[in-house]
Amino acid sequence: MGNVEIICSNCHQESLLRREALYEGFSKVGEALFCTACGHRFADESEVSFKVAADQPAIFTDADRSKRVDAFSDGEADQLCRHCAHYLINPFTQFCSVHKKEVQATDSCAQFKERQADNENNAPF
Repeated sequence: MGNVEIICSNCHQESLLRREALYEGFSKVGEALFCTACGHRFADESEVSFKVAADQPAIFTDADRSKRVDAFSDGEADQLCRHCAHYLINPFTQFCSVHKKEVQATDSCAQFKERQADNENNAPF
């Protein structure tokens, strides 16, 4: 798809390029290219003069970025309910079969039991 900002060779205005699919029956055979300002039809994409974006100044540098935040210490995320064997999920709720209540995937408890993989792909489901 690429850039859609153009300077039209017909009306010499900054405009947008409109692409329309061309069909023969149900098969796409090409695209028609038009200027949205004046409606001029371009023969092909090589005829279109795309607008070149000017380099914008860099306001922020890498020194301005904050340090990477790691919310969990090593292994802490492995004890979440979403990794537990008692965690049941369906399209309507997330449920703990030990506590018989609705839980969130990021909850945790002392009765955590690691889920075992069921198939040869080591997928947990």
